[in-house]
Amino acid sequence: MKKGYRQLVDEAEAEIVTLPVEEAIALHGDAETVFVDLRDVRELDRQGRVPGAVHAPRGMLEFWIDPDSPYHRTIFAEPKRFVFFCAAGWRSALATKTAKDMGLENVAHIEGGFGAWRDAGGSVELPQEKV
Repeated sequence: MKKGYRQLVDEAEAEIVTLPVEEAIALHGDAETVFVDLRDVRELDRQGRVPGAVHAPRGMLEFWIDPDSPYHRTIFAEPKRFVFFCAAGWRSALATKTAKDMGLENVAHIEGGFGAWRDAGGSVELPQEKV
């Protein structure tokens, strides 16, 4: 193996903006900021969601960002700030670097991810009970 996940994450973090969780919480609700939740739908069902966050599964992100893709989502063409997060901040570091490499200019990720957000008192919509 040439590079492990830790080296990839460290390299990404050297090139991207990492927001301390308190700063991210302060941005929540800002009309010019879009929070992007990269977690798997099963994680959302178990742990809850950040209210108003766009769910973009990590495996689809590149396709949703690219306007030439048949899967493009117009939210990513808007002139907004995009704040990515996952459970702990690893996937979001990689995703933020990828989004930046693809041409999204105003991108960042949350240090510590959803876990840090929840632990710091960030707003969370709890999962609904399944009937």
